Amino acid sequence: MMKTRIVGTGQYLPEEILTNVDLETRVDTTDEWIRQRTGIIQRHVAPPGTGTSEVAIPACQRALEAAGIEAAEVDLIVCCTCTPDHIFPSTACLIQHGLGAERAAAIDLNAACTGFVYGLTVADAMLKTGVYKTAIVVGAEVLSNHLNWERRDTAILFGDGAGAVVLRAEEGDKGILSCHLRADGGAKELLFMQAGGSKEHVTAENVNSPSRDIVMNGRELFKKAVVLFAEAAQRVLDDTGYKADDLDLFVPHQANTRIIFSATERAGIAAEKVFINIDLVANTVGASIPIALDDAMQQGRLKDGDLVMLAAFGAGLTWGASLLRW
Repeated sequence: MMKTRIVGTGQYLPEEILTNVDLETRVDTTDEWIRQRTGIIQRHVAPPGTGTSEVAIPACQRALEAAGIEAAEVDLIVCCTCTPDHIFPSTACLIQHGLGAERAAAIDLNAACTGFVYGLTVADAMLKTGVYKTAIVVGAEVLSNHLNWERRDTAILFGDGAGAVVLRAEEGDKGILSCHLRADGGAKELLFMQAGGSKEHVTAENVNSPSRDIVMNGRELFKKAVVLFAEAAQRVLDDTGYKADDLDLFVPHQANTRIIFSATERAGIAAEKVFINIDLVANTVGASIPIALDDAMQQGRLKDGDLVMLAAFGAGLTWGASLLRW
């Protein structure tokens, strides 16, 4: 049976590292306060004026190198981001040009922190049609230039970076086994940025307005995330007949260690099977899971034949999970 396999991973993180101690000079917080509530120690920050495509392209190049595949072989590029270079053209088109992937179709997808799971699901469906054989799904974000550094609730959470995977449609029993996506637009105000789109475009009058800030109801978001993370995880297990104990590795969106371990406990996933790298990269939104996947590969946590689950929850609200045989 034809399945979609991840055959290469790669990532790129900006050189500048902003530690919690550094943040103590910018916002009313402490290293201890951030660590206890989020698990974050540091984050990578891109230089001002950096486009998301500029962090995405090297991540894609490294994934292609790991897969042993030339850019000319790529049929499809899906860029998962909520911080595009421009309103149009798509960031995926800029990546396509930067890679020299001349035959590839290119699309952007915005599902915030769940973006990579959404992108993986879309690419999987398109590869299974047989129209395409090789795809790149890249999660990439430069969120630092959207942050209000005086807001302690959000300024401490996010980092910049990109992670990418190369997908191939191949015969066999290894690859993506099940995907589950959900959304609830009725809860949009739990995590959103009001200004900047067509409804409230940026003007000279509102350029410094609070409507340009990322607004988050952390308490309610925490409660929903724990429940819906676990729901998505259980759904892909039920679809395939596996149990939580069968998992070899769980790679969640790196939002907050308290959310992650509360959700995994609810889902019955053993703590030692959970991959965590939020301490070193913070919440990189759509880039979170592919960066973690690449880290897991480099650390020897992913082995041929492993049963691996990916799950995420984010603004929208959106949530979802994927189960795959590595």
